[in-house]
Amino acid sequence: MEGHEQTVTKHEQLLQHIEQLKVGTKISVRKLAKEMNVSEGTAYRAVKEAETLGIVITKERIGTVRVEKKPRNITDQLTFADVVDIVEGHVLGGNEGLSITLNKYVIGAMKVDAMARYIDTGSLLIVGNRENAHSLAIEHGAGVLITGGFGTSREVKSLADRLGLPIISSRHDTFTVASMINRAIFDRLIKKKIMLVEDLIGLKPKPYSLKATSTAEDFWRISERTGATSFPVTDEWNRVLGIVSRRDIESVEPGQTIERAMVRSPVTAGMLTSLASAAQIMTWEGIDFLPVVDRNRKLTGVLTRREVLQAMRDAREHSSLGETFDHLIWNGFAEERDAEGRLFFHGFITPQMATDLGTISEGVITSVMVQAALRMAKDHSGNDYVVDNMSTYFIRPVQIEDAVTVMPLVLEVGRRICRLEIGISHEEQTVAKAIMTLHSIENG
Repeated sequence: MEGHEQTVTKHEQLLQHIEQLKVGTKISVRKLAKEMNVSEGTAYRAVKEAETLGIVITKERIGTVRVEKKPRNITDQLTFADVVDIVEGHVLGGNEGLSITLNKYVIGAMKVDAMARYIDTGSLLIVGNRENAHSLAIEHGAGVLITGGFGTSREVKSLADRLGLPIISSRHDTFTVASMINRAIFDRLIKKKIMLVEDLIGLKPKPYSLKATSTAEDFWRISERTGATSFPVTDEWNRVLGIVSRRDIESVEPGQTIERAMVRSPVTAGMLTSLASAAQIMTWEGIDFLPVVDRNRKLTGVLTRREVLQAMRDAREHSSLGETFDHLIWNGFAEERDAEGRLFFHGFITPQMATDLGTISEGVITSVMVQAALRMAKDHSGNDYVVDNMSTYFIRPVQIEDAVTVMPLVLEVGRRICRLEIGISHEEQTVAKAIMTLHSIENG
């Protein structure tokens, strides 16, 4: 046991050492191991965790470097260095400008005279083998991405170095690199839209916790002071051993310890867990209190079901660019009601939904039925749900550009669950059906 504690301690010491390094410092695993008197394997694991935490990055031809961690509330825009990685390019000149933020990209399909109107500082000109366009862009404070694997003249490279603006070459064509950059931008926007546990924990004060040797009297005193009804129980190294709630402690005498009353090895979440996943964990486990731990199982915060649901509601009120596949699939469907007021949906099968055989993908059908069920359940009870289980039957193939109707029918609804039957039809013929059970995330 002592050996395990020593390993954990060394690991934490390494992370603290890396955090204290000056931004821009290069980090060598071998040198770090020698300085801290640990094995190279231990040093490597610490560097990898530091990379996950966002305090170091590894760059091709440069190595691992200490960087400033970016807060998630700041827009995580692309830099020219990111563009080099995205388009699988290499830098011809202007290396000092790789950290510049990309504001927009311009495809240089017009004449050089007209090009100047669209280029400004922080732009990226995507263009082929046109040296006059290369120099024009750099003189206007923009970077250059040369497509088709072409290079440029020594004079242009010298200009790029002198002004500190990158000139990049990629073997891909103009359409491909523009698509790559656009997809990277949207991917980042989607990630920004997804709230993580760390976004909520960062706004909260340090959590209260108890020790296994704490008494029931200690519990009631802290509960009265804070208003909380559950607390994590930690050991001397602040690692989570269990949780204890008012319900657990009611049968414990004031002077007795809480050790026997606590729930051991509780379900926990990490800082990088999404809030939606945290809500699902609470729903499936039937709990209202979730300790948040780091990679060494040390307590960093606590979440309640109410806090998670409120944060998710607040997040929905802020629109964001960038769409997931589920959103893209569902965008083709419209919501309607029949004469009796029952909700149904209709839309068309687009080519992107199809398999190589020209019929709709079974995965797409499943996604459509899930989205319809979630919307129907929300409409029926006002609650948000997650899928607990479903049985799906594929009856007939659906072709590209076929019009389909999705008809959800609520079979049973309770405080916690909602059971539905979902049918998809084309020209009044059933093509797929599912029986689905949803679990409310509003109620445990």
